[in-house]
Amino acid sequence: MPVPHSIIHEIKQIIPPLNGTLHKGQSGRVGVLGGTLDYTGAPFFAAISALRLGADLSHVICSPPAAQAIKSYSPDLIVHPILREEAPFAKVQNELKSLLSRLHVLVIGPGLGREDYMQSYARLALSIAREQDMFVVLDADALWMVGKELKLIKGYRRAVLTPNVVEFKRLSEDAGVSPDVPSKERAGEVSKLLEGVVVLQKGATDLIVSDTTGSASRVVHPLDGWHDQPKYVREVVEVDVEGGLKRCGGQGDVLSGTVGAILAWGKCYEDGAFGNGSIPASRLPLLAAVGGSMVTRTSSRRAFQLEGRGLVTQDMLPQLGKSFSEVFGEDLWAGDKGRR
Repeated sequence: MPVPHSIIHEIKQIIPPLNGTLHKGQSGRVGVLGGTLDYTGAPFFAAISALRLGADLSHVICSPPAAQAIKSYSPDLIVHPILREEAPFAKVQNELKSLLSRLHVLVIGPGLGREDYMQSYARLALSIAREQDMFVVLDADALWMVGKELKLIKGYRRAVLTPNVVEFKRLSEDAGVSPDVPSKERAGEVSKLLEGVVVLQKGATDLIVSDTTGSASRVVHPLDGWHDQPKYVREVVEVDVEGGLKRCGGQGDVLSGTVGAILAWGKCYEDGAFGNGSIPASRLPLLAAVGGSMVTRTSSRRAFQLEGRGLVTQDMLPQLGKSFSEVFGEDLWAGDKGRR
């Protein structure tokens, strides 16, 4: 089933126009937190994918052993090797506060690992992001982190979780989803139990779900009289855009980066850099998840058509801009013309 046209139209509203009216940074400043000695590819793929989709600036916040490798992959990335195991916690805290105040979105998880000090810094960064009302994307070992401590993300509706099959199973169990819930309803239950956090469940088709609690309504009960009954609003979008037939490590990091880029656009839109402000901020995480899914799957398909069985994630990067145009239309290059 295709993504509803109304959703596509909403996403187009938050895409920055390429008409010369915006300054550097007004098309999104993205941060990716992750990267250790053993994991340098994942944060690179997330950060460079955000740039390839159209974000203006992309920062990688990592441990010192990862920094030199990530810098060598691309001069376009701004690399901050501040996550030192031996550093005073307060020093890193101040550096993170200063850095995150300049960004529109933070992607946490690609190449994060599970070492205690990296997990500690990830919890700190998420806490600061929430204080600063940032949009966040959580993937990989950041999902492991929040599964162990659900209060870190519970109720924060400016977040998107992007679990794969294994991560989703673990997150469902950690959130307390009953095993009796049908498989197609489990993502909705996770979102509901996390009080409205958007869940992008990756699979043969991607399922994007937001389950939010609306204002309570007064209803009468035959035994105990009037009481408040919460309203639950669940929105489900299934993305069945054709993807490539080769699955390899790193494609999920591309997805995190593209979702992050669209959320950064959403923040610029919310701040009034462009657009008419008709899309409420509460819609932006779901729209970013849908848009990121569509572009990433299209990039996977295009790269697979070129490389076949030999596909590696790096082959997807040159396809992101072309895939964006295929999904959303070349006419967006002309600015507001494509929004009508």
